[in-house]
Order: sequence, then structure tokens, then C-alpha cells
Amino acid sequence: MTDSARGIGWGWILAYGVVSLLLGIVAIFLPIPATFAATIVIGAYLIAAGLFSLLAGVFGKEHEGRGYAVIVGLLSLLGGLVMMFQPMVGAISLTLLLALFLIVRGVTDLAWGVRFRRGRGLMIALGVLNLLFAGYIIYSMPVAALALPGILLGFSFLLSGATWTMFALDHRGESLRLGE
Repeated sequence: MTDSARGIGWGWILAYGVVSLLLGIVAIFLPIPATFAATIVIGAYLIAAGLFSLLAGVFGKEHEGRGYAVIVGLLSLLGGLVMMFQPMVGAISLTLLLALFLIVRGVTDLAWGVRFRRGRGLMIALGVLNLLFAGYIIYSMPVAALALPGILLGFSFLLSGATWTMFALDHRGESLRLGE
């Protein structure tokens, strides 16, 4: 493989890092709109997924998962409608989902951080911070459900963006396979 072909991947990782940095800054400075924007986006996703699941269950002839598809479709549709039309309930739900997301992401960041040779400390720090953010969300429920998801999501995006930007710059021109 040529040197130019090997080094292409780092530019995409750099772009991801920069976009994450920018989204993080916006979410930190506009936390309530960020919370509601996330609530609406997730609500729209649930509505779309629910509709397609319902259609698969109703019109998907002779498959054993029809009942499951209908039930999941109805639950997704109901959840999406609540998030779209009851944004406070949606924000509380999103706050709890954000806590779960940050727990999973924190554990994943820690696991990958242990495997990295370069950037190990940053990745481990990102994992620890994501776990601390999740703990704070659970501790502050339900009072902070309006602004806290936007702020914490913003900091998570900001730190993730910084981590991946530095990772990309550190690996310019290299193959980005794990362990190289």
C-alpha cells in the first residue's frame, strides 16, 4: 500500500474530532435547546422506527417475529410521540438514557484506553469523566433534566472531539489499525 493511501484515514478522524468539538461548544452554551433538540431528534427516530416496525409486523406475512415487530413498533411509536409532544417527560427520559449512554461509553472508553499505546491517558480520562457525568445525572434527577443533558452531552462531545482530534494529528500519515 502506498504511503498516501495509508494516511487517508486520519483526515476523517480529524474531521470527526473537529465536528464533535464544535457541537460540544454549542451544546454547552445552549444547554436547554440542546436538550430539547436531542429529545425531538430521538422522538422522530422512535416514531419512524415504530412505524416501520408496525408495517413489518402487519404486512410481513408468515414470519415468526410479526407479533414482536408489532409490539416493538407500538412501544417505539408511543415513546416517540411522548418525546415529541411532551418534551419535559421526554427530557427526563432523555436524561436517564443519557446517563445510561455515558455509563456504556465510559466503560468502552476505559476498555479502549487500556489497549491504546498512544493517547492512553486521554482515553482513560474520557472514560472516567463520562462515568462521573453519568453519576451526577443520576444524583441530580429530576431537577436538572432540562439543562443538564445538554451541558453534559456538550462536555462529552467537547472532550471526545479533543481526544479524537489529538489522536488523528498524532497518527497523520500512518495506518490507523489498532496496535500500530
